[in-house]
Amino acid sequence: MNEEKDMADARAVLAGYRASIDNIDAALIHMLAERFRCTKAVGVLKAEHGLPPADPAREQQQIARLRQLANDAHLDPDFAEKFLNFVVREVIRHHEQIAAANGVMKTG
Repeated sequence: MNEEKDMADARAVLAGYRASIDNIDAALIHMLAERFRCTKAVGVLKAEHGLPPADPAREQQQIARLRQLANDAHLDPDFAEKFLNFVVREVIRHHEQIAAANGVMKTG
């Protein structure tokens, strides 16, 4: 009987954790969508003014900043950098598409 109660309690705790994880995942998706709305506007602005899709200096600043934030939050800075690099590659791809649609040639 005690073992059954322990298992039921564990399942209840697990359900609570999973509900929190689901809420966090939903928030992450909404935050990424908002981020991409902003970066799309940046891509349009860059294309209109003939600026290159990528900005390596800005990317390096962001990597350093997010690595420090990750470290402060007790998150693996290497993971944070990999995640940011993944997002930045996607942003640059979008910027290249926007530039091409606006007749801007891809540079470096």
